[in-house]
Amino acid sequence: MRALIDRYLDAYNRLDVEGMLATLHPQVTFENVTAGVTTVRTQGIEEFRRLAQSTLPLFARRRQTVTRYAERDGVAHVGIAFEGVFAQDLPNGARAGQVLALNGRSEFRVHEGLLVHIADLSD
Repeated sequence: MRALIDRYLDAYNRLDVEGMLATLHPQVTFENVTAGVTTVRTQGIEEFRRLAQSTLPLFARRRQTVTRYAERDGVAHVGIAFEGVFAQDLPNGARAGQVLALNGRSEFRVHEGLLVHIADLSD
């Protein structure tokens, strides 16, 4: 599972949507959960593709780095350090060139050799 997650994160860091999709099961579920509230949820590879492509213009560069890794009961629990540089000014006040850095965690599940569930979790 670790090698598959590393491939997914490498493609993410390169802003390579097709590379990310190559690691995903057709029925992949993606969730972004902040402080216990699901802020984004996709079901299936096409919804994931649309979300991934829609976020590309936001960042000039971005990087997720694994800070810890453990597998338990078929779930990979991964500590993530994220750093991104905004490519454009955003309505929330973020400015082009501004750096965003945060720590979070992700959970991954695999089915038929591909990632079938990804949850990005932050407090």
